[in-house]
Amino acid sequence: MQESLELARRLGERLLAAGESVAAAESCTGGMIAAALTDIAGSSAWFGYGVVTYSNEAKQRLLKVEGGALREHGAVSEAVVRQMAAGAQSLSGADWSVAVSGVAGPGGGTAAKPVGLVWFGIAGPDGWSEAFCCRFDGDRGQVRAQTVIRALQRLDELVAERSCSA
Repeated sequence: MQESLELARRLGERLLAAGESVAAAESCTGGMIAAALTDIAGSSAWFGYGVVTYSNEAKQRLLKVEGGALREHGAVSEAVVRQMAAGAQSLSGADWSVAVSGVAGPGGGTAAKPVGLVWFGIAGPDGWSEAFCCRFDGDRGQVRAQTVIRALQRLDELVAERSCSA
C-alpha cells in the first residue's frame, strides 16, 4: 500500500509538471489503479477517468475492443490490452492511459495463461503505445497489488523519460 501511494504521488507530480493527464482501463484490478491515483490529494488535476471493464462485453462497449481480438486472443492478451489502452485514451482525452488484464486467481488459469499472468498496455502522446506481460506469484490479492505497483512504475518511468527528452 505504501509503495503504490509513493509511486502514485511521484507520477502525479511528473504529470502535473508536464501538464499531462492519465486514464486507467482495468480488468483484473477492478479499479485499484484508479484508487491508488485518487488517494493523492489534488489528483483531479491529472487524473479524470478510470474504467473497470471486467467483462468482455464491457471491454467492447466502453473501450471499443474488437470482438475478433477477444475471440482470437482472449481478454488476457497483448492485442486486447493495447485496444483497452487506446480506448481509455480516446474516451478520456488523456495524454497517457494504462490498461491491465490478467488472471488473478485462484482459479481461471490455463497452461497458456496461468494464474498470475497479467498483460499491461500503455498508450502515450502522439500515438505511441507499448504492451508487456508479467507473471506474479502469490494469492489473488498479491497478484492484484503487484499489478498496480508495476503499472504505476512503468507509467512513472515513461512520463519521466518523456520529460527528460522534451
